[in-house]
Amino acid sequence: MKKRALTPFGIEVKKKLIELNMTQRQLAEAVGMGEVYLNVVLHGERSGEKYVRAIETYLDLHGK
Repeated sequence: MKKRALTPFGIEVKKKLIELNMTQRQLAEAVGMGEVYLNVVLHGERSGEKYVRAIETYLDLHGK
């Protein structure tokens, strides 16, 4: 069975969460999405297009 891999966006989000000492659950709550859905988006199984901009803004991910 293939291991689920993070997308480049997912990797960037994870690095930023570590830097901010923040959990995926905290991020999900902050941008108004479910924690499971956030995980699926970070692994590229859903586009999460409705939330990507909010995540980028919340985590201050510029130039992406």
